[in-house]
Amino acid sequence: MTRPFDLKSRLVSRREVLSLAAGLSAGAALGIAPARSQTAAAKPVLMRPIPRSGESLAVVGLGTAIVFDIGNDAAKRAERRSVIRTLLEGGARVIDTAPSYGTAESAVGDLLADMKARERAFVATKVRVAGRERAIAEMRQSQARLRTEQFDLMQIHNVGFADRKEVATQLSLLREWKSRGVFRYLGVTHSQAQEQANERLIEIMKSEHLDFIQINYSMAERSVERRLLSAASGSGTAVLVNLPFARGRLFGAVRGKPLPGWAAEFDAATWAQFFLKYLLASEAVNCVLPGTDKPEYMVDNLNAGRTRLPDAAMRKKMVELIDSLS
Repeated sequence: MTRPFDLKSRLVSRREVLSLAAGLSAGAALGIAPARSQTAAAKPVLMRPIPRSGESLAVVGLGTAIVFDIGNDAAKRAERRSVIRTLLEGGARVIDTAPSYGTAESAVGDLLADMKARERAFVATKVRVAGRERAIAEMRQSQARLRTEQFDLMQIHNVGFADRKEVATQLSLLREWKSRGVFRYLGVTHSQAQEQANERLIEIMKSEHLDFIQINYSMAERSVERRLLSAASGSGTAVLVNLPFARGRLFGAVRGKPLPGWAAEFDAATWAQFFLKYLLASEAVNCVLPGTDKPEYMVDNLNAGRTRLPDAAMRKKMVELIDSLS
């Protein structure tokens, strides 16, 4: 399977797939020709409740790693502003970022402030496993960069191989800040494609009262289906999904190939929708977080949550197809 390693390769891969599929232009391949756009936009994005609170979130959000690390580039900031506007106007809210994503936190904070849209967004960021004082300093830095005193979700970043005691200590700190109203929810993340990391999250969910976990899940990385997703459901923990396109590997696998005709049975109009609908068909998944740098891609992603999802038999067929292309 093709593995684009840099940002340019990953984005070109999606563009090429969209433009090559069935000989369509990029816009048509996205499924956003005028008639289709109006039909999809008339349907709301699927909402799912956060188990701990019952608050509903749209099942498609926005990841900011790499694509929002844009510094002060005016043209890129204008484009990312359009991405955020498309997300919010489409009925979705979740924007996920982190201090380790370069200038992404600052870009998100500046754009939301300029748009006067902070209250419309569900802002999630992260703190790395570190000593108490370092963690406090990092969270305060995130407040400054995101231009907000309050976050919706704070997550401990990449706990898959972190020291258990340090994670417990960090969660205690997060609970202190949550009790003070600095953030409403807390959770942990991992982005590794390893069963050991999944098992660590299961351990943490058993011993800690988490609101969210964020996991590496895609049609190319399905290890979370063995135990982790059911453990999250059983413990009442909401699930966010990072890397839903497997860092672009999935687009590389289908490059130059048209969607199968049977994808219409669950309303997948593009390969991106095909990949996202597979994930959203799991009711354990609350929200997928594809990194998105263009508003037309945001429309495409949102449309994955507006129409029918595949059933178990269809998901098996989807897996067989993608595995055959690996």
